[in-house]
Amino acid sequence: MEEKDIYAELSSIRNLMERSSKFISLSGLAGVMAGFYAMAGAWFAARITLNHEDMGSPPDDVPVIKLAMIVVAFVILLLSMATSYFLTWRKAKKKNENVWNPVSKRLLVASGVPFLTGGIFVGALLLKEEYKMIPAAFLIFYGLALYAGSQFTYKEIRWLGIVEIVLGLCSMYFGNGLIFWAFGFGILHIVYGIYMHFKYER
Repeated sequence: MEEKDIYAELSSIRNLMERSSKFISLSGLAGVMAGFYAMAGAWFAARITLNHEDMGSPPDDVPVIKLAMIVVAFVILLLSMATSYFLTWRKAKKKNENVWNPVSKRLLVASGVPFLTGGIFVGALLLKEEYKMIPAAFLIFYGLALYAGSQFTYKEIRWLGIVEIVLGLCSMYFGNGLIFWAFGFGILHIVYGIYMHFKYER
């Protein structure tokens, strides 16, 4: 057997092993889109804050304004999840793979536990009107979900999760939640998505 045939066989074996242990149908473009959604949400939230300050709204209006910003955050989250699922499904279909397989289910369970916990925690913050902590909580629990799920997909997900956690902790200590939100969910996702697209999809 020629040397090039041996390398081809080894490459084929490696691909089979990756498919059986790693979910590799995640779309880099989904990260880019999620980043743009987050940037748009941050801009909209900033506009709400500026309009509130310009109009001199009474203190009683503050919780309503904060809740409006949280609604924007959840809308962005739903849009990002829907886009991610669609682009991942399309990528898997092109490769004749099933998006719902044992590996993707393990990925969902691993990342779903911290993600669901974070949702409950954010809900508690809403009930207690601890609005300043919500951007940090979003970043931290999202980062934990990425870190937990990274063992079943690309290794770059782990580093993205770590950076999101660090940004969330910085937001807790330094404030400026909207800025950290825009950087963590916006700019970081766009850079990550472009990198993943050109590394794995081109």
